[in-house]
Amino acid sequence: MAKTQGPKKGTKKQLSITLVRSFIGRPGKHKRVVAGLGLRKMNQTVIREDTPQTRGMVNKISHLLEVKEVS
Repeated sequence: MAKTQGPKKGTKKQLSITLVRSFIGRPGKHKRVVAGLGLRKMNQTVIREDTPQTRGMVNKISHLLEVKEVS
């Protein structure tokens, strides 16, 4: 059986995540997710690797974020 070709090394997908809405007055879990992504201020952008864990965090607080895929 032949092995399937995965993505080439060094070409991992990344996400550009920007905090566009305030997390003030949000539940504590949302605040911890924002901190876990490394966001501290409004309009701050971070680059994170596109993993299932990161996607789950983004989905949890998608109403506060703007997300773009970066190659």
